Amino acid sequence: MQLVVGRIGRPHGVRGDVTVEVRTDDPELRFVAGKPIATDPADRGPLVVAGRRWHKGVLLLTFEGITDRDAAEELRGTMLVIDSAEVTPSDDPDEFHDHQLIGLSVQTVAGEPVGEVEDVLHHGQDLLVVRRKGQEDALIPFVRELVPEVDLEAGRLVVDPPEGLL
Repeated sequence: MQLVVGRIGRPHGVRGDVTVEVRTDDPELRFVAGKPIATDPADRGPLVVAGRRWHKGVLLLTFEGITDRDAAEELRGTMLVIDSAEVTPSDDPDEFHDHQLIGLSVQTVAGEPVGEVEDVLHHGQDLLVVRRKGQEDALIPFVRELVPEVDLEAGRLVVDPPEGLL
């Protein structure tokens, strides 16, 4: 499974630098000079990082072979991706990466099936988007009180929703 670690934005300057919307907790690890990064769409890469710097809180990257503003503009909107196998699992048993949760079956504490985790949203509080057959998707806050159990090996998570959430 591919995970997005960044999205190329507008060009910066005339020498091929691009702004990057960072979507990783560790940009210094993901965007290393000399390291190739896969892309989505795949035909735009892989791109090899030639340089990295921060400018006013924005990450700027330079890629090998991208030497002017026009070439940089062609990359706008390209997603920078890694394989999920490259992500080191957390030592914290209560911390999960989105790709670990997506696809898990969801059931209540009483064992009633609810649906499947389709996405994880990060809007101030993490929300699980649960796809339910024949019903609207449910948004469930990802907190221990409402999600008391996550069993990755069994491929499921258990929810204890308050009245009216589902």
